[in-house]
Amino acid sequence: MLKNYRTWFWLAVVFQLLNAILHSVSLFVALEPANETERRLIELLNTYHFEMGAGFNPTMSNLFTALSSCFTLLCAFAGAVNAFVLRRDAVELMSGILLINIVIFGVCFGVMAVFTFLPPIILTGLIFSCLLVAFIFRPSAR
Repeated sequence: MLKNYRTWFWLAVVFQLLNAILHSVSLFVALEPANETERRLIELLNTYHFEMGAGFNPTMSNLFTALSSCFTLLCAFAGAVNAFVLRRDAVELMSGILLINIVIFGVCFGVMAVFTFLPPIILTGLIFSCLLVAFIFRPSAR
């Protein structure tokens, strides 16, 4: 069972969807300041507008929301597509699909490891690891 690529690929799908669900929670929870410094910081994140040219004046909070939404959608999309391919049992597509996933989630894991905190690092690392093991045990590797 541990050498079955489908098991590892399904596990990656579960982690992708779990990551999407857990990360989407951050879109609905407001930051609560613990002290005066945090209150000022959160106020600036929500009110200070950057001049980025061409009439684009986002706040840092807008940029965080966009980034968080995109990461959630990336994980949800990848999980849905991977589940679809696995259910169709499209063996001829598996190497290519796995390789694309490995590149995308490998880069994502690297960025997460450098710029974020422990929960997204762990979940993205689990996704990347499962995809890597699935790629090693894919049918064309035998």
